[in-house]
Amino acid sequence: MAVQQNKKSPSKRGMHRSHNALKVPGMAIEPNTGEVHLRHHISPEGFYRGRRVLKNKAVEV
Repeated sequence: MAVQQNKKSPSKRGMHRSHNALKVPGMAIEPNTGEVHLRHHISPEGFYRGRRVLKNKAVEV
C-alpha cells in the first residue's frame, strides 16, 4: 500500500482539486452547418472542423 512521504499543504491540495469545478462541457459551432457539438467530436451531420468526414451520415428531419 502506498504511503505519502510529505503532507500536502492546503494550497497544493486546492490546486490539485482545481479542475473538479469544471461543469460545462466544451461546445463548438460547426462553421458549415452552424450545429453545436462537443469539441473534438463530429457534428450530427458528419462534419469535423469544416470537412465532411462521414459521407453516409444521414440527417433525419
